[in-house]
Amino acid sequence: MAGASGLGTGPGAAGGDGDDSLYPIAVLIDELRNEDVQLRLNSIKKLSTIALALGVERTRSELLPFLTDTIYDEDEVLLALAEQLGNFTGLVGGPDFAHCLLPPLENLATVEETVVRDKAVESLRQISQEHTPVALEAYFVPLVKRLASGDWFTSRTSACGLFSVCYPRASNAVKAEIRQQFRSLCSDDTPMVRRAAASKLGEFAKVLELDSVKSEIVPLFTNLASDEQDSVRLLAVEACVSIAQLLSQDDLETLVMPTLRQAAEDKSWRVRYMVADKFSELQKAMGPKITLNDLIPAFQNLLKDCEAEVRAAAAHKVKELGENLPIEDRETIIMNQILPYIKELVSDTNQHVKSALASVIMGLSTILGKENTIEHLLPLFLAQLKDECPEVRLNIISNLDCVNEVIGIRQLSQSLLPAIVELAEDAKWRVRLAIIEYMPLLAGQLALSEACGQEITTKQMLPIVLKMAGDQVANVRFNVAKSLQKIGPILDTNALQGEVKPVLQKLGQDEDMDVKYFAQEAISVVAQRLRKLDFPVKDSGEPSVPRADKNHFPRPRVPGEDTGKGPVYPLHGDTRDTLAQLEIAELVHFSQSRD
Repeated sequence: MAGASGLGTGPGAAGGDGDDSLYPIAVLIDELRNEDVQLRLNSIKKLSTIALALGVERTRSELLPFLTDTIYDEDEVLLALAEQLGNFTGLVGGPDFAHCLLPPLENLATVEETVVRDKAVESLRQISQEHTPVALEAYFVPLVKRLASGDWFTSRTSACGLFSVCYPRASNAVKAEIRQQFRSLCSDDTPMVRRAAASKLGEFAKVLELDSVKSEIVPLFTNLASDEQDSVRLLAVEACVSIAQLLSQDDLETLVMPTLRQAAEDKSWRVRYMVADKFSELQKAMGPKITLNDLIPAFQNLLKDCEAEVRAAAAHKVKELGENLPIEDRETIIMNQILPYIKELVSDTNQHVKSALASVIMGLSTILGKENTIEHLLPLFLAQLKDECPEVRLNIISNLDCVNEVIGIRQLSQSLLPAIVELAEDAKWRVRLAIIEYMPLLAGQLALSEACGQEITTKQMLPIVLKMAGDQVANVRFNVAKSLQKIGPILDTNALQGEVKPVLQKLGQDEDMDVKYFAQEAISVVAQRLRKLDFPVKDSGEPSVPRADKNHFPRPRVPGEDTGKGPVYPLHGDTRDTLAQLEIAELVHFSQSRD
């Protein structure tokens, strides 16, 4: 650690001439110089306490010069310091003295560690808003100029993030200087600096006058989009969204589109990926005319790109593309210009592409309507339900409900139920789990929308659920119990008494404590249902399953984990709260499990 620059130590250091109440402050000050990094870090995090004890004058004259000298400390200490200084204006005397915070932050903005520089820039941006226009030009703008002309690339990259916060309140003469400095950084010899400038190009464009955007920003965008480094070119694509929002349709066509077309066909897949990833934003910024004439053909090329990452990114934007099209043209454009490419992606050789498409393709049904969905989309859904990749099957199953609204549950069940029955025996337990979780929703919608919903549920769906009660994975079995509890009200008394109840009683004797718990819950619901129907509930002769303690709920486990002895967690509230919390636990559990 560097010297204290006059910062006092000892019991009286905090300004109390031996006041014992201020001794803890003196300890914190001493810890700022301690050789132990953790002690220095703890003290830095309590910097506001030290500043309050010292008072504004001593903070400005002693503490800040001392902190300015900590530039050679460990990165984690510097990061904490950069964060603390961003909220220090009130501790140095208010906005009139905000410029006192600039020297230590300027030093921090030049260090080698990126996260420290970024945090210092974030704090500088925050403090800039507290400067008056006069103080801004007197103190802040010179700081930006020093950083922008620094010998090391670290200071020049930090400067890129500060132009946009000081430009709006600067005088016209100073604005011209700021624009010149930014232009220089956009053509810097160091790629890292050009990357930083490209990443801030759109932000800077938003605060410039329109004439300056056309005359200066657009040429910078064109140059950066043609940079020799693909890491610079892809950031220029991101800036294109912000620039496009500022220009008229004619200016977009002449000034921006030639460069964007070039980016969509760039030799680097990373640049093309960025175009695909930002496609929805570009579509909104460019408007419907340019979308139809230029962006749709570009999107077609992205959907058939030679790199799987690009195809996956484009496939993921299919639904948003359709939603952003003019209502009167949506159906025609999707059917004629997009759907042929989607059909090819359904059988793509890369599983990530197929998975990305499967996560959004169901959303096209609301755009294309019932007839087109039945004729063109249902065959694709069916193919995806039978895909060899489990993630594809899972994504389709998880989104079936949005198709129900368009084509009706009867059509959906007739078309896809055979495939769903097949997936109930899928090799991947996550797929089987998704099927069993979907069953109550499907059964409920059948009962609401179809006169024969009970018959379809009893004859076609119930056998699937009952068969899955013998699944080797406990997570599937206890979801069988939950599903039987939910579809119980839809079933008739014969099915409840003759088919459902025996299976639940068997699950109630399961070796897994979670399965037992949910089976007992379901048995109670079924028994109540039978009583309401005036059906005599006979004692099955099976040993009764001990009722789970309502103040605890079972923990879902990974398949293969030791069963029956897992810990339970305290829970306050009734059974509904129990089930709600269990659902949350399941989400965490399933995301961490492995097939």
